[in-house]
Amino acid sequence: MRGLPSARFALGAALVCVPLVIALAGPLFAGEPGPRAASFTAGGGHWLGTDFVGRDVVRQVLLGGRSVVLVALSATALAYLVAVPLGLVCALTRRHWLEEVLMRPLDVLLAVPSLLMILLAAAAFPPGATGLALLVALVNIPDAARVVRASAAEAASRPAVEALRMQGESWWRTAVGHVGRSVARPLCADAGVRLTGALYLVATAAFLGIGVAPDAADWAVMVDRNRTGLFVQPWAVVVPALLVVALTTGCNLLVDAALGARRGTSRPGAARDVLASDQVKERRL
Repeated sequence: MRGLPSARFALGAALVCVPLVIALAGPLFAGEPGPRAASFTAGGGHWLGTDFVGRDVVRQVLLGGRSVVLVALSATALAYLVAVPLGLVCALTRRHWLEEVLMRPLDVLLAVPSLLMILLAAAAFPPGATGLALLVALVNIPDAARVVRASAAEAASRPAVEALRMQGESWWRTAVGHVGRSVARPLCADAGVRLTGALYLVATAAFLGIGVAPDAADWAVMVDRNRTGLFVQPWAVVVPALLVVALTTGCNLLVDAALGARRGTSRPGAARDVLASDQVKERRL
């Protein structure tokens, strides 16, 4: 952990840990549901009161994060699992027709708004949590593949890549060993932003009743169902909303801190040394 910008890392870790711990470990401590009794203020065994149907807000918060977090993480991972190979193939191929075949269908998907595509798909085939993860991954693949391709195209045009090809190195070593390492930084930065977008889509879909039951214990559903009584019982809306915001903000702060350390911002002139080292390696190749 040495070299990470301490302030950004500490704040990001604190923001991420709280919602993650609640989402993953919360169901273990939620306990059995008690009798429903409307109590919009704290008391009667309800630390944050109850929601609009008398369910304990604390218990709903403990139960409601796992679906949002796991679906968003799964969707982001699936999107990159498809986008990274596609982007690398398009950046390294010398066959223009292959690039056209791979990228043009993605451009069609990119032209359709993400939320609209999820709504259309959900209208035809109502998805569960797994289906929602697949839909969110699908709408993220075109954009992620274009980012990978754009980042890898510059690295693929370097003399070092030509030298590797002339030496007869395998496509795997050229694409992953050299080009893949070169684009790791922009991809990490994009992953932080894309996870935020995936959380937004998952929460919005849940808000609209897609992928979850209308009465499910879910942070986004809690915001939707209790927003009309915001000024009477604010905790049922504010707490889950703040947890989603904390998770997205913390993820971006952690990625930013990690990239700052990778660039060597903690030591003046380190970035110049890294660049010089890369140039020496290319000359040797």
